This record gives sequence, structure tokens and C-alpha cells, in this order.
Amino acid sequence: MAKYIFVTGGVTSSLGKGIIAASLAKLLQARGLRVTIQKFDPYINVDPGTLNPYEHGECFVTEDGAETDLDLGHYERFLNIHTSQANNVTTGRIYQTVINRERAGDFLGKTVQVVPHITDEIKRRMLLLGKDGKYDVVLTEIGGTVGDIESLPFIEAVRQLQWELPDEDVMVVHLTLIPYLKAAKELKTKPTQHSVKMLSETGVHPDVIVCRTEEPLGNDIKRKIALFCNVKTEAVIEAMDASTIYEVPLLMLREKLDLICLQKLNITNYQEPQLDKWKVFLDKLKYPKSKVTIGLIGKYVELQDAYKSILESFVHAGAINEVKIQVVNVHSEYITAENVAEKLEGLDGLLVAPGFGMRGIEGKIVAVKYARENGLPFFGICLGMQMAVIEFARTVLNLPHAHSTEMDQSTEDAVINMMEEQKKIKMMGGTMRLGSYPCMIKEGTLAHKIYGDSEISERHRHRYEFNNQYLEQFENAGVVFSGRNPETGLVEIMEIPNHPFFIGVQYHPELKSTVERPAPLFVSFIEAVKKYNEQKSSIKSPLLQSEMI
Repeated sequence: MAKYIFVTGGVTSSLGKGIIAASLAKLLQARGLRVTIQKFDPYINVDPGTLNPYEHGECFVTEDGAETDLDLGHYERFLNIHTSQANNVTTGRIYQTVINRERAGDFLGKTVQVVPHITDEIKRRMLLLGKDGKYDVVLTEIGGTVGDIESLPFIEAVRQLQWELPDEDVMVVHLTLIPYLKAAKELKTKPTQHSVKMLSETGVHPDVIVCRTEEPLGNDIKRKIALFCNVKTEAVIEAMDASTIYEVPLLMLREKLDLICLQKLNITNYQEPQLDKWKVFLDKLKYPKSKVTIGLIGKYVELQDAYKSILESFVHAGAINEVKIQVVNVHSEYITAENVAEKLEGLDGLLVAPGFGMRGIEGKIVAVKYARENGLPFFGICLGMQMAVIEFARTVLNLPHAHSTEMDQSTEDAVINMMEEQKKIKMMGGTMRLGSYPCMIKEGTLAHKIYGDSEISERHRHRYEFNNQYLEQFENAGVVFSGRNPETGLVEIMEIPNHPFFIGVQYHPELKSTVERPAPLFVSFIEAVKKYNEQKSSIKSPLLQSEMI
């Protein structure tokens, strides 16, 4: 049987439960244990697939095509493992399962209630990953904040498991906030006391309390929290604000969070933590040798979490290239042909981000045109690739009305279109190409050089595809379609030779980038951006010297 660790949160949302859970999992993994993490979200949506990015941030897609919470991205980036449909469960999915069983007569006419039927289904899902002996420890992050009405069934399920499982097989880590009042120059423990009290009133007693704080706690504060929250002093963990989320595992190691958990779970067969690669990555991240500036062209740039995996992929690729990456968010809705040079001034590279819908589309097309014509390194992802296709069709192929049928169903030249077999499907998400698909890469192309392989597998989340009826026209004009799906012939990668770096991909390479395995496309893009920056600097420097003389 696996051991189970539940991570709950109190006082306020956005304290970083996902990062704490991922950091603890990383430490346990570094000690030789087989670990996985799952997220239980209290909202009624079946999955985040239909949620607006402004509502919930990025929708992370797993290998098996599950549309999940962005925290699963953190889990994969920290642990260097693949998650799946089973790693993300919502209230909607729980109720849907129970209602379907009720309709099928599985409950034999009994009244279906939150307790025991909903909580039984929650418990079944909580224990599912630990059933087959594949993992030694299963961490479960409970979304929301203790006290939320929608979280109550999940907390009740945890209470029941604390009662049902042996003491050494289950534990609860509770994350709270210790605010610092500048006027009084004091750290205040009362919010944490109330949070733990509220959790205890549900019957769940935390074994460890992790305290987010801007100032060091000190032993007196830790003893006070331990006394009033009924835990050992060593089980009160200080979680100071860090310069990067990738520092958190080392901070938790210093606080001995992993050892406390190992002791509580009676796990004795473990090794000294193997974190050499992690420390090398952190060293490169914290001490870069140069700096580059990249423009992120998107339509949800007001919310950083909307492009979380892209931003983290920049971190991974930046560390490998030993450069600090400054990301400049540029809202595509406000880019025009008249102001594009001003908007993109000073950039060393351009990434056009994924998205859905008409808003901001023309701005993305204008930005792509600027990058293509001015030799600015360009990287287009999903919709970004489609915008590169449309721009090339309009400007080079002289098809002024070229468009995607997503934005203009009556366009004369649908260079981006939905496949015929998808058009009859009406359910949202049903027409999506989701999850991992193979891609065959032509030898001698930029993509082949980047991947060093002729066959790769990448994750998708899109509905519209390049229209192969225009394939020959594009190729005759110089576009290289370097990656194709081997079964359907659908275009996966397009690139333009004789350019510092111009590549667009239909898939989402950012979804597989981890600390230990950065996405090759991001690494190569940053390498090209770095080279562009160096060339730009070498051109400027003689002018500066002459001005000084």
C-alpha cells in the first residue's frame, strides 16, 4: 500500500499549495521514493477545458489528453514525470460519476447523498493512484481554502481516510499565512490559529503546518503556533518568499519537511537527497552571463497564469543558455501596422502565443509580418503558427482574404480549416485534438537539427488545422513543412529558411518542458535570440565608441 499525504490551505488562496506539494514530492523523489501528485479542485466544471484563461489561468494538457489544472504543470516540471487524467479530479467529475451510477441503478433505489455516496467516490479517487503498487507516496492537493463551502466534501473525505487508514499511512500538511504588520512590526499568528481551528472543527487534524511568511518566524513564533495548533514545534515549517519557485525544494529541505513526513509515515528505507542536477540548474538560473528581451504576443497577457507553461519553459531554456530572459507582454489587440515597430522596439525575439477566438488576431498577424520581414527570431505556438501561415498567405502568396474558418467561416482562402470529420461534432472539446500525437520530421530541416530525431511526440490542444490544399503553393514560395503527422498528413511544423529563426508549431512544446528536460524548441529559440542580441550589440558598440570620442 502507498502512503498518502494531503495538502490543504487556509487563510487565503494563492499561497502556493501546488508549489509546496511539488517541492515536498521532489524531496521525497530525491530520496529514492516513487512519488506522484494529484489535484482535487472544488469547482463544478468537469475540467478546466471550457474555462476562460482569465478565470482559471492556463489549461494544462497531459499525455493522455486530459485538460487539467495548471498545478499539474508544476508537478511535471518538478518531478520530471507524466501526469494523467487520474491526477486531476473536480467536483463536477465526482458528481457526474455518481449521478451516472444513480441513473444506471447502481444504488438499488437508495437515497443518494453527499455522505456517503459523494465522499465515497472522492475517497475512491484519492486512493486510486496508490492501488497498484506503482508509487510509495501519493500526494493530494486539495484546491480552495478551508472554510469554503465547496471544499467541504473533500475535507470530509480526508477526515474519513484519517480514521480508516492506519496512522502511519496518512498525514495532512496544512499551508497557512503568517502576515507581517509593518505598522506594528510584528508577525501575527492569529489567522493561522483560526485556520487550523476551522480545519480541526471538520475533524481533520494537521500533522504539519507550513507557514508562508515574508519575515523569518523565529523559534518563539514556531513554539506559539505549535502550542495553539496542537503540533510539535519541529512540525511548524517556515516558508519564506523565494526569488524563484525552484528554490522552494531547497528551502523545504533546510526546514526538514521531508524528514518530518518520512518519520510520520514510518518510512525508513530512504537515501540522502540527490539534488545535484537541481542545484546546477538553480546556479545557472541565478547567475546568468547575459540578458535578452523577448516579446510575448498574446491576448490574455494581463494574467500571467494564462501562459504559465510558456513562461516556465523560458526559465528552463534561459538557464541552459545561461541568459536572463526578460519577457515583455504585448497585447495583440493593440498592435497595428502603424505602431508595430514602436511596440516591438528593443526586442531580441518574438513568441506568438496560443489562444482561441477573433479578438487580437489581426495584431498577431501584424507582429508575425514584422518579425519575418525584419529578421527578428520568431516562434509561433498553435494559434501562433496559424497566424504565421495566414500572414505568409496574405503577404507572399498574394491571397489578401486568407484566414482561418475559426474567425471567418466565409473566407475565400481558408488556409486554416477544420477537418471534415470534426465538423459534425457539436460538444465543446469534442472537436479538439488533445494529448500526445506523433510527428515525423524531415531530415536537413531546422526542426530536425533542433530535435536530433526524425520522429517525436508532442501534446496538442486545438481544433483547426493547416489546409493541405494550399500545401504546394506554400512550398513553392519557400515555406518548409518540416513536421507532419504520419497518420493524417496534418502539418505540425512550418519553418522559413534564410531567417535567423522562424518556426511555428501546431502543438504545445511548453507542456513537456521540465527542469531536467527543457523543451528543445525553447532551448534553440533562446539560443537564436541570444545570438541575435550579440550581433545587435556588436553593431551598436562601434557607434557608441565613436560618440564617446
